[in-house]
Parts: sequence; structure tokens; C-alpha cells
Amino acid sequence: MKEIAWDNILSVGEDEIDEDHRRLIDLLNILNHSVMDGEAPIYLAAVLEELINCTVWHFSHEERLMLKYGYQGYSDHKAEHQELINSVKALQQKMLQAGKSVVSDDIEFLEHWLTEHILSTDMKLGSFLAEKM
Repeated sequence: MKEIAWDNILSVGEDEIDEDHRRLIDLLNILNHSVMDGEAPIYLAAVLEELINCTVWHFSHEERLMLKYGYQGYSDHKAEHQELINSVKALQQKMLQAGKSVVSDDIEFLEHWLTEHILSTDMKLGSFLAEKM
């Protein structure tokens, strides 16, 4: 899988959210390179844990902004967040219980989910916040 490069097409127009997204993309790229380089499973688990923690924090950040400014799509957006968290935690459990490592297909799933979420759901939120903030 190729590295994800930050591009203005991924900008939602809200600096705080864009900065969070850049960090998530950086961590996903670190995880991808680590898988490709054959890093030890314990290291991959640590990178995945950091990615999960940053994602949870970022989702809380977005949800706080949605609540503060009365975003109508809050429930659906929050449900998408929960879906990803559940998926990535299931991946983490698979790694821990079965002693399996993250593989390229897992990285592709995470990359696809993140970019699709940014380009669709988060863009709507960014447009809304641009009017409110």
C-alpha cells in the first residue's frame, strides 16, 4: 500500500480538525511502513494502540464541536465514529488473542475508512462549522 499524503482535498476547512486528521494519517503511514518493514508484532501493537487512542480523542473532539454548535447530523456522525472504533478494536483483539499481526489488508481497510470518512462525513461537518465558528 502506498503512503497517504496530506493534500488540500482532505481539508475540511477547520484547522483543529485538519490538524487531527494529519496526525491520524501520519500514524496510519507509520503503521503501514512498519508492516512493510516487518517490524515486531509488539511494536505494531504499540503503533496500533497509539492510532486507536488518537482516533478516540479526535472523535471526541469532533463530537464536542458538533454538540457545541448544534450539528443536526450528530447522531449519524457519532455512529460512524463508533463503527470505526469497534472495527479497529476488533482488529486489535485479533492481534492480541490470536498472536496475529497487522497485515496489508488491515491497513487498506483503515486507510479506506479514514479517507472516505474525511471526504464525505467530515466535509459536511467542516462546511457546517465554517458557518458557525
